[in-house]
Amino acid sequence: MIANFPKAAIIKNNRYGEGIQMTRRIFYPLLIVLFFLFIFQGNNGIEAQMKGGKVMEITSSAFEEGGNIPEMYTCDGANISPPLEWTAAPDGAKSFALICDDPDAPMGTWVHWVAYDLPVSISRLPENIPPERTPASGGKQGINDFNKIGYGGPCPPGGTHRYFFKLYALDTTVDLAPGATKEQLLKAMRGHILSEAQLMGKYRR
Repeated sequence: MIANFPKAAIIKNNRYGEGIQMTRRIFYPLLIVLFFLFIFQGNNGIEAQMKGGKVMEITSSAFEEGGNIPEMYTCDGANISPPLEWTAAPDGAKSFALICDDPDAPMGTWVHWVAYDLPVSISRLPENIPPERTPASGGKQGINDFNKIGYGGPCPPGGTHRYFFKLYALDTTVDLAPGATKEQLLKAMRGHILSEAQLMGKYRR
């Protein structure tokens, strides 16, 4: 005996099956694309470090990795830039770039320092780099999120914030005038990063 299913039920089941197949046709390729994008992005940092044949390290005599940034380098003190040192430039490097930002800011990542075209002949920045577009120490300085040239120290509204000093070795100098933003620098550096290093310090108010 063959069951006599209503025609409406059969149509409904067919549409349900077609919906599942369509979902699979759309979802599975999208999942594959996202997977490869994840792998690609995850390898970007490794490729940048290895492209120049060396892995850089950046340090400060003022604070250790993950340590507290002294008050003198914040808006509660003298608000001067901290001393920074890094290992030798990788092969083929033509300049360094530096970005300092705070990802814990309540309105999104806050930029504290943008510097670029730092000569490869130097491996340190002394403390208290003046807020000049082209300081005597070399290179150019961009604009921070305080809308000022040069360094602007930690000044969190409250709680503990992290501040990342990110150094990039580039295979070129960037075609930017002094006063560039972080976004403009990142765009100019794209495809030119040989190696990079990062130092993180904390400050609490």
